[in-house]
This record gives sequence, structure tokens and C-alpha cells, in this order.
Amino acid sequence: MSAEQLQLSGGARTSFKRWQGRAFAALAFACTLVGVLSLAVLMYEVLSEGATRLDIAFLRDLPSRFPEQAGFYPAIMGSLWVMGLTALLAIPIGMGAAIYLELYAGRNWLTRIIQINIANLAGVPSIIYGILGLAVFVRAMEFERSVLAGALTMALLVLPVVIIASQEALRAVPPSLRDGALALGATRWQTIRGQVLPVAFPGMLTGVILALSRAIGETAPLIMVGAFQYIPFAPDGVFSRFTVMPVQIFTWSARPQAAFRETAAAGIIVLLALLLTLNSVAIYLRNRYQRKVKW
Repeated sequence: MSAEQLQLSGGARTSFKRWQGRAFAALAFACTLVGVLSLAVLMYEVLSEGATRLDIAFLRDLPSRFPEQAGFYPAIMGSLWVMGLTALLAIPIGMGAAIYLELYAGRNWLTRIIQINIANLAGVPSIIYGILGLAVFVRAMEFERSVLAGALTMALLVLPVVIIASQEALRAVPPSLRDGALALGATRWQTIRGQVLPVAFPGMLTGVILALSRAIGETAPLIMVGAFQYIPFAPDGVFSRFTVMPVQIFTWSARPQAAFRETAAAGIIVLLALLLTLNSVAIYLRNRYQRKVKW
């Protein structure tokens, strides 16, 4: 084969690879566009139907069998109570477990079994956690159908996600950071506290965002442990009865009156606003820690 033929053949292969890259980029863009358009259509439907119902009275009033008078206040406060306790329980336990499994535990058969079980628990349907919470927290531990029982159940639900995400963040830390600190005479705890955790914390916080975002929209496990479909007051303690926003939205959407669908849409707007607010705060904290870390 002559030099000219080799050059033409190489040019054809280069053109084909360039075409493959453009085709893949177009496919990826199309997939992204489908997701964005679907979300835009959903948001338009919810906003167009629920915006007229959304006002200050809706946020501070109690539920009612009359859709024009129905409020969302007990559900909002119930969700805040449950999510706050869930975060207090799941974040330190999940991060602590990840640190131990990744940086302290030996690489043996017991550790492998624990890792496999954590990965399996992350895929267990949420209703199973609801049944577990009903059997353990509501009945065996006699917490009754309270905020504490709901928060403990949700903490179990999100704990595997927090552990797995935190472990991945710890694995992403360059080993040279640990080796350098240990070589300079630092103890293992000093190395973890001063070198590993500051670098891994933004990634760990990302796992927390994903876990809490899942928890705030869950309905099935909370119904199992006692989230009431109608409750005329907001929780005032960890042993109070409660309802949450997804349960209240489901109750309204199941009503036959058309006005209740508008009320449910307004509840969805509030739920999305709260979810975006919590995520924005977490993302801000993550970015702030990322700017502080220089390595």
C-alpha cells in the first residue's frame, strides 16, 4: 500500500471516529433534553393548577374537608420534625460507619459480608423498612405512632445510602495525603481528622443530600409507622402524633372533588420548594468546604 493510500485510510478512520463522537454527543444531549422537557411539563402542570391555591393562609391553616379552607401547616411541621431527627440520627452514624469500614476495619471475610449487606440494604423497598419500623419502634420499643418512630424508620432507610456515598468519598482521597501525614509522625486519628476528612467531606455531603432528598418524598414507610392522613395539629415533641407532606398530598389527590386536586398541586409546590431549599443549603456547604480544601 502506497503512502498516499495509507494517508487516505488514516483520514477515513479519523473521520469515522469524529463522526462517532458527534453521534454520541448528540445522543447524550437528546437524553438530557428528554429529562429536562419531562420535568418542565410536570412543573408547568403543577404550577398552573396549584398556583392559584397557594397563599399564606394555605401555609398556616389546618386541614379541612372543605378544599377552599384546607391548610398544609401540620404536614409541613411534621416533615420538618421527621427530617430534622432523621438527619441527626443518620448523618453521624452513617459517616462514622463509613470511616470505620474504610479506614479502620481490616480486609477480611467479616468486613466483606458487612459491605455486601449494606449494598443490599440500599436496594430494599421502602415498605420493608416501614414494616420493620412498625414491629421494632412502634410495638417492641413502644414509641407508639410518634415522630420519633417515623424518624428512626427513615434513618434506617437512608443509612445505607449515606454509608456507601461516604465510603466512595473516602476512597477518592489520594493515598499520598495519608502516607505523607503518617510519615511526618501524625497518628491515624490526626491523619483522618486533619487530612482525609476535609478532602472527603464534600463528597460525603453529596451522599447526605441524595439520602435526605429520597427520604423527604417517602410515603409508604411513614404510613406503616403512623403518619396520619388527617391530623388537626402540628407536632410539639418527638412523641407527638404527626403527618407529613407526601401523605397529605396523597390524601387530597384521592378525593373526588376537583378543588382538592388544586390543593394537592399547591402542596406539591410547597414540597418541591422545601426540597430545593434544603438541597441548596447542602450544596452551598459542600462548595464552601471544597473552596477551603487545597491539595
